[in-house]
Amino acid sequence: MGFARSYRALLGLAFVGMVIEAAAGGAFTKLMEPVVNITFIEKKEGTSLFLPLAIIGIFVIRGVAGYVTDMCMGRSGRGIARDMRVRVLDKYLRLPGARFDSEPVPSMLVRLGSDSDQVAQAAIDAMKVMLQQSFQVIAALVVMLWTSWQVTVAILLMAPPLAWMMDKVGRRYRRISHRIQESGGRLMQVADQALSNQQEVKVYGAQAVEMQRYAAQADTHLKLSLKVESTRSISSAVVQLMGSVGLALLLFFAGREAMAGRLSAGGFVALMMSMMAIIPALKQLTNVQNMLQKGIASAERLFNVLDAPDELDAGTRPLSRAQGVIEFRDVTARYPGQARPALQEVSFEARPGTVTAIVGRSGSGKSSLIKLLPRFYDPEAGSVLLDGHPLQDYRLRDLRRQIALVGQQVMLFDGTVADNVAYGEMEQAGDDRLAQAIRDANATEFVEHLAEGVQTHIGAKGNKLSGGQRQRIAIARAMLKDAPILILDEATAALDTESERLVQDALNHLMPNRTTLVIAHRLSTIEHADQVLVMDQGRIVERGTHAGLLAQDGLYAHLHRMQFREGE
Repeated sequence: MGFARSYRALLGLAFVGMVIEAAAGGAFTKLMEPVVNITFIEKKEGTSLFLPLAIIGIFVIRGVAGYVTDMCMGRSGRGIARDMRVRVLDKYLRLPGARFDSEPVPSMLVRLGSDSDQVAQAAIDAMKVMLQQSFQVIAALVVMLWTSWQVTVAILLMAPPLAWMMDKVGRRYRRISHRIQESGGRLMQVADQALSNQQEVKVYGAQAVEMQRYAAQADTHLKLSLKVESTRSISSAVVQLMGSVGLALLLFFAGREAMAGRLSAGGFVALMMSMMAIIPALKQLTNVQNMLQKGIASAERLFNVLDAPDELDAGTRPLSRAQGVIEFRDVTARYPGQARPALQEVSFEARPGTVTAIVGRSGSGKSSLIKLLPRFYDPEAGSVLLDGHPLQDYRLRDLRRQIALVGQQVMLFDGTVADNVAYGEMEQAGDDRLAQAIRDANATEFVEHLAEGVQTHIGAKGNKLSGGQRQRIAIARAMLKDAPILILDEATAALDTESERLVQDALNHLMPNRTTLVIAHRLSTIEHADQVLVMDQGRIVERGTHAGLLAQDGLYAHLHRMQFREGE
């Protein structure tokens, strides 16, 4: 209802159209009484032209009202779905990092895709059918009461059991619809996993395994779908059975009223037509429960996202450009639902113009440490300070404006080279600054050979570029941002020797006069770091310079010897 406020005028017009449409239907049914009585019983000649023209007029009005209803409901319903879809994506981008650990991206896409469509379908088709058929039933009941209230009251004894049955059907639909939506999300997740990793699936001969997994999930989805069909079919049959009982009661009571002289032949036809209009309307109301409950289940899944709390952003301290003094004080951090902390009592300081390298085995906490700086996560204990103040004191937007990030897995977007370098808040950067950033990132040598230079489209995720080229585009983006803090997350780990040399040279242009934190896989790339932090099981177990740590002959020296042997 909150989303519908913007479309109040259209929905109001649609409501009026439905009322007129139902009233016209009721008027046609009531008109059958004089048609039968005057034309066939009394056989009056004067009205033979008037009644046919009245019928045509009624249907013209009904047609216009129906068109207005369809257009207004269509525009408002699709608009509500569009608004909801946009709001959900906006909300996802404002949720804390823990949400992305607990919900896979395919599930998010189901919410943005089919869930939003189900809401639109419920808002347009299901709601329209419900209102139209409800008004149709009301109009038919008004005609029946007007024609013979005694017969109508007798038939209405069937209303309570019918209402009870429709309530039961609605509850069952909602329960199954929830499970179908969750099943659909898991189905997409399994398919995404198999298709995204198709090379590994083929190489390791896992097609049968993945097909078995997908088929099992598809079978679950099929069983739930059949439950919905069974519920719809049984409820529809019961409604029709109750309708036939209603018709039988109508014949019984109408016959008694006719014999008592209180019901004419035309009145009986009007009652019969009203009853015949009510039965299919009730059937449609029962069948629409499936669509409506799917929409409600989808809306609940969407509001589960929309009602989730945003990232905590209560800082008020202004920050235009930071000096770049970073300090970790006894920081302990834990991922939601994990028993063991990812970081334990981590303390160190990184100053402007210096390079701090972070090394360690896989799973030692290197990436977890880095994620605390842009506040993708907040520490469980201790504090992270920037220029002497806790990160929570700053507004998130201001804090993240101070940080440039170049990761091992470069994420580029479907657009041009220029779009990907001058990305986000930098899209207004001038051509000269853009060209300088590309030049400093050693990207000019391949960009100028592209078909349209910086205006060349590079495909989804930059798939038209090599790994080294994508990495240099990411470095150019970081150079254009010119942030005082630079985070390099294994930026050269996946590159060949020539690409690594070009990228490393580009990084050497980028790093001076900044506070640089480097997660290093190849220890040869950090020999000139000002300090090296060696991590193991979430703790800093060694610190010092490259030469000093080799002299200590500890964990760092062991890792270095291992890589040196691999190199040989």
